Amino acid sequence: MEVVIVPDAAAGGELIAEAIAQLIGQKPDALLGVATGSTPLPVYQALTAKVRAGAVDTSRVRIAQLDEYVGLPAEHPESYRSVLRREVLEPLGIGMEAFLGPDGAAEDVRAACQAYDAELARAGGVDLQLLGIGTDGHIGFNEPCSSLASRTRIKTLTEQTRIDNARFFDGDIAQVPHHVITQGIGTILEARHLVLLATGEGKADAVAATVEGPVAAVCPASALQLHPHATVVVDEGAASKLKFADYFRYTFANKPDWQGI
Repeated sequence: MEVVIVPDAAAGGELIAEAIAQLIGQKPDALLGVATGSTPLPVYQALTAKVRAGAVDTSRVRIAQLDEYVGLPAEHPESYRSVLRREVLEPLGIGMEAFLGPDGAAEDVRAACQAYDAELARAGGVDLQLLGIGTDGHIGFNEPCSSLASRTRIKTLTEQTRIDNARFFDGDIAQVPHHVITQGIGTILEARHLVLLATGEGKADAVAATVEGPVAAVCPASALQLHPHATVVVDEGAASKLKFADYFRYTFANKPDWQGI
């Protein structure tokens, strides 16, 4: 696992956007796995700027969804399909025909989960999966004690996660669904490159457990230690509990320019 410490969220967004741009340059039809929430927005903004400047051609890029609420219609403004259309696809000039995502409104949710895993496999797998991390170490909606071998499935949200997400539903927790479809940890680990972005001191404990703690289901993100190409990008706040922060700074500063992240 490579850990990159950046000054702030904007720097992290630019670093990851450049890695995505390089991937697209090498593989124009790359399948990008994207996450929702506020943390990845600097990545999407930096990548959008590159597209508008003509530095990146996204005409053949495909987008894969990480998770989705169960029971919200696709057109609901807070379904993750709608959020990603607003925050990722439209700014990058990518049409919905290039979008892969689970059907959160399906009558048979279990079948929808299995169908999404199969769809990802048919698409050739995710080339780069962008991840955020919860304060409890969750990735996607794989809450603590999720199986590290789990596949895309339905999960019940913790009360804290529903409280955290109420801000997207007019502050009303009653509007936040209890269940979600999420790529499992096993599914996530099949992506060729995992990039986790974390910012702020509130994520410091989760980042330390992910990077320096044992691989354990109690911290789902620690499964990234098992991946052959995982990159954790953190700002100074999120890096504040890392014991080996100085070593991470040293290794990145002395990395060959051609290597990227």
